[in-house]
Amino acid sequence: MAQVVITIKIMPSSPETDLDSLEIKVLEKIKSFTGETQTKKSIEPVAFGLKSLSIIFITEESKGSPDEMIDEINAFDDVNSAEISDVRRAIG
Repeated sequence: MAQVVITIKIMPSSPETDLDSLEIKVLEKIKSFTGETQTKKSIEPVAFGLKSLSIIFITEESKGSPDEMIDEINAFDDVNSAEISDVRRAIG
């Protein structure tokens, strides 16, 4: 089966949220979904000191939909919203 590259965009609940500790919790959820994988993160300013956290990871297409994992991330106290912003098949 093919591999897919998934991007998750996470909006923290406040500008004071520690994005490093939030990233660790999200990476644990990603690893429980897909196992060990390559990841890349980016932090982007939104407005008034609020920053979003985006994490890109690779998984096997056979793993199925990551929607349940996103629901678990949305349940974190320090997350306002988490959504899948991009899904692509990996080439090569």
